[in-house]
Amino acid sequence: MLRDITLGQYYQTESIIHKLDPRVKLAGTLLYIISLFFFRNFIGYAAAAVFLAVVIRLSKVPFKFMIRGMKAMVFLLLLTVVFNLFLTPGTPLVSFWKLRITMEGLQLAVTMAVRLSMLVIGSSVMTLTTTPNNLTDGMEKGMRPLKLFRVPVHEVAMMMSIALRFIPILLEETDKIMKAQIARGADFESGNLIRRAKALVPLLVPLFISAFRRANDLAMAMEARCYRGGEGRTKMKPLVYQRRDRCAYLCILFYLIASISLGRL
Repeated sequence: MLRDITLGQYYQTESIIHKLDPRVKLAGTLLYIISLFFFRNFIGYAAAAVFLAVVIRLSKVPFKFMIRGMKAMVFLLLLTVVFNLFLTPGTPLVSFWKLRITMEGLQLAVTMAVRLSMLVIGSSVMTLTTTPNNLTDGMEKGMRPLKLFRVPVHEVAMMMSIALRFIPILLEETDKIMKAQIARGADFESGNLIRRAKALVPLLVPLFISAFRRANDLAMAMEARCYRGGEGRTKMKPLVYQRRDRCAYLCILFYLIASISLGRL
């Protein structure tokens, strides 16, 4: 299960999506997520699914690798579907005991499941095709207007980049600790949900110690390289928009107009 979490990982390959400016991918991901909340029918979701499929195809990231990230979201997805299915009032379809499935609840449950799945996969496309360094530069450039309100843009972007970079590292560390404890007789698979949750408690202490040690090593490394924040710092590879980036913006704009128009008919 831990190896199925793809958030924060980068998939190395040569594709047009990998070469795009990170600001384009950040803006495109944000606009794609926002567009999912404007649809009133399944035509809009079909258009969003086609657009996402084309982007995945262009990214050259295997779809099996992309869909692996959904395994970690299965519980949240099922919980969302169940709550919407049984707790939405409307025209009853099926009734048993004190539970009732309504037409409106079924439609809302399917809509929420599709929306959440597209949201997770769409976000994964951005992280899988963008290195943490480029992601930091893109966020810093995109949030530059917030400096007018004295928001520490560079520091915020740096923290988000470090958090994304540490996700796969901590998952790998957790997997090593679990294997070490299983070799010493620990059982993480048997029993009910509560017992499994209690069995994971002994993982927290070594995991937190490892996380603090890595954070301390990172702080010392940054200090040894005279890191003092974003003021006066220059970029070895400054971000410059290319022709492909402008074309990508036009494609995103066309998608927004077409999908929202179809989705609100």
